[in-house]
Amino acid sequence: MTRSIDHIVIAVRDLAGASADYEAAGFTVTPGGEHADGVTYNALVTFGDGAYLELIAFNEPDRPRDHRWWVKLAKGEGLVDYALMSGGLDEAAARLRGAGIAVEDPRDGGRLRPDGQRVAWRTLGQDRASGAPLPFLIEDATPRELRVPGGSAARHRLGVAGVAGVVVAVGEIERRAPDFAALLGTGEATSGDVTEAARRGQRFRLGGNQWIEVVEADDTDGPLHLYLQARGEGVYEVVLDGAGAAPSGLLSPELTHGVRVRIG
Repeated sequence: MTRSIDHIVIAVRDLAGASADYEAAGFTVTPGGEHADGVTYNALVTFGDGAYLELIAFNEPDRPRDHRWWVKLAKGEGLVDYALMSGGLDEAAARLRGAGIAVEDPRDGGRLRPDGQRVAWRTLGQDRASGAPLPFLIEDATPRELRVPGGSAARHRLGVAGVAGVVVAVGEIERRAPDFAALLGTGEATSGDVTEAARRGQRFRLGGNQWIEVVEADDTDGPLHLYLQARGEGVYEVVLDGAGAAPSGLLSPELTHGVRVRIG
């Protein structure tokens, strides 16, 4: 069962530099370790609600890879993917295929933390040719607290409490909304007021107060339209819960490496 936003993936070229910049922006950054494939390594910005930002880098960023995140990174640093915490991936795969969404078989994944602790999980993602910018699903094979540190790691000078939602940019709402509905249930129409330069959108509620909002750009050369031109469909903005402690608005894109991070 799909429950909540698990994490949002941000590809960077220099992990140490990006980690320092996110620290300067007011976040606590925890080294994650190297992934089992030996291709990537990461650092985490975890929150009190259990969600996190994943800063990920390739060991050889200039070496072309047949990897969906490297293709995005080749267009520049920034948001490349997002995941929902889920259980029962085999059942989820069957349900999504029954709804006409092409997904791959669940895959094993893992990484080695700097302290030597091995962490394992399974993921379920779309067939790469399917096109719709849906999240992938993840379930833990080892205790989740080994993968997602809490306590002091989840407390930030910036004063944010968690991930409120993500905004996903698409070319056409009518074309993409049915796929999101198959995964998340019925969405509710929203006006373009929430996201600048959006013509319309649909918001899908998740567990607790989290949401995914799918938006279509208007006819202006606004930031949403330019983003779609430059990077294609996908995660456009991350909205964090300031819990009344952090000033609202967008964080500096220089410190977030091009990512639109908004305090709600």
